Amino acid sequence: MTDLTVTPVRGRADTTAFIRLPYAVYRDDPHWVAPLERERRAFLDPGRNPFHDTGTVQLFLARRSGRTVGRIAAVVDPRFTERHDPKCGHFGLFECADDPEAAEALFDTAAVWLGERGLTRMLGPLSFSTNDECGVLVDGFGGPPTMLMPHNPSYYPGLLARCGFTKAKDLLSWRIPMSADGEPPAAVRRVAERALAAPDVVVRPLDPGRFDADLAAVKDIYNDAWAENYAAVPMTDREFEHTVRQLKPIIRPELLQIVEVGGDPAAFTLWLPDTNQALAAAHGRLTTFGLPVGLVRITRAARRIDRTRAVTSGIKKAHRNRGLAAAMFARAQRAAFRLGYTETELSWILEDNRDANRYAKAVGGQLFRTHRLYERSAG
Repeated sequence: MTDLTVTPVRGRADTTAFIRLPYAVYRDDPHWVAPLERERRAFLDPGRNPFHDTGTVQLFLARRSGRTVGRIAAVVDPRFTERHDPKCGHFGLFECADDPEAAEALFDTAAVWLGERGLTRMLGPLSFSTNDECGVLVDGFGGPPTMLMPHNPSYYPGLLARCGFTKAKDLLSWRIPMSADGEPPAAVRRVAERALAAPDVVVRPLDPGRFDADLAAVKDIYNDAWAENYAAVPMTDREFEHTVRQLKPIIRPELLQIVEVGGDPAAFTLWLPDTNQALAAAHGRLTTFGLPVGLVRITRAARRIDRTRAVTSGIKKAHRNRGLAAAMFARAQRAAFRLGYTETELSWILEDNRDANRYAKAVGGQLFRTHRLYERSAG
């Protein structure tokens, strides 16, 4: 083995090496979808990613004789330590060749960095919180990832186990084929109809004329509904506004269903077209030699998007057990059918969220992919 070094990322050249390492890791992986390089650069930039307003991130690179073979981010999120565990830090953005020595050096370096800040446990991958991508793919390697879901080589679980990590929590993905008539199963329809029979319940799509007000209501519901979820942290106003700016071009009003109870927003579900089906055509770049080659490829491929992802949903605690999930999901499914989509992915759902997983089965969902959060000691 040649000399191995792990060093902090310093400056633009290191950042570029950090961003471009996955091209080597996934060179022979037909399912990997390259993210847009400029988006990744913005994500890592403290001046452009509002996570850095509250969190602290240190990036590291592993090199052998000058060649980059691995990367990792060590993360401290005060919102997480305050809400869940005052002694727990995170790791994220892990990518590595099939090189146990490099992987161990990266994890040990991240652990030491966290330990120097008084943290004794390490959870991840979280890039950088549950509001972003998280988890290692451990089952379901047979196809490309949907938008905003991680993908990784099949040897990653083995690397983490060898480096002392154990399972913390599994995150489940369900595939729901569209029925021939676009209708959910009869049992789900009955629950939805009972919910809608209540005189104070209204289910409606996003109103483009009051986009900002509707999205503010969604943020309020999200932070209430996810307050007690595993590892969840509330989104700040700047984080939410940043996310909305990124997603606004692809939000279809019909696929964001909002439930109001007595005129007050109580629940929502957001489905998005699977932009990975288009993004794959760009190979990570919008321009080549100054020409908008990638942009043209994305535009053409976008016409062939045929699936959606139910990215996030939430019901305020005060309004649960009223059938609101069935009501809003039924509306979203019918809208997706009218728009020509042939399947939907519900992801991710915590393995111990019995109600959500039961619902996924009830609507004909097929469990087809599992991501895992891992933990080990730090310091």
